[in-house]
Amino acid sequence: MKLKPWAELGRLEAGCDEAGRGCLAGPVTASAVVLGPDLAKALCEEGVLNDSKQLSERNRDALRIRIESEAKAWAVCFVDSAEIDEINILQASFAAMRRAVKMLNTRPDFMLIDGNRFRTEGGLPPFECYIKGDARFASIAAASVLAKTHRDERMRALSLEYPGYGWETNAGYPTRAHRDAIRQMGVTSYHRRSFRQLPKAEHLFEGR
Repeated sequence: MKLKPWAELGRLEAGCDEAGRGCLAGPVTASAVVLGPDLAKALCEEGVLNDSKQLSERNRDALRIRIESEAKAWAVCFVDSAEIDEINILQASFAAMRRAVKMLNTRPDFMLIDGNRFRTEGGLPPFECYIKGDARFASIAAASVLAKTHRDERMRALSLEYPGYGWETNAGYPTRAHRDAIRQMGVTSYHRRSFRQLPKAEHLFEGR
């Protein structure tokens, strides 16, 4: 599927996406990006931008630098594990995207939301949801790159505080090594207590 530079030419669109919904630990992270028509068109013509999951780490990091330096506006928001446990991961994802849009220093005319649903609130521009939007529109793809790279960077920092869980490589996702570490050391203050950390049959003692 080829990325389109915009959903509707002539309006200032903010692409919104999140990273980390399926993780056992760490924040859910959302980004909002207003590329502007020139940068959106250039990225599509060059073919360098895509859904962040389809890009190498090296390419994501290079795109992050370009997006942050050339986009008309961008913002990244983290919602921590405590708030995820309080309001649930879906609502936390919506909250992170709303907050990211409000953090933009340029107000968009419209929001392009990755996914099939979204909960808005007063003061935000109109929106439309797009399933697999990060593979359809440049601004959403750009938001996916920023959300993932910023979250991966945060998890690497947290891995220094809690070594042994492999967050520097697994970013908090439920890999075998991550769950083995939970079995051995218990959960941390960054684990999501509302998530099933281990298979249902296993008893989990809380750790550090």
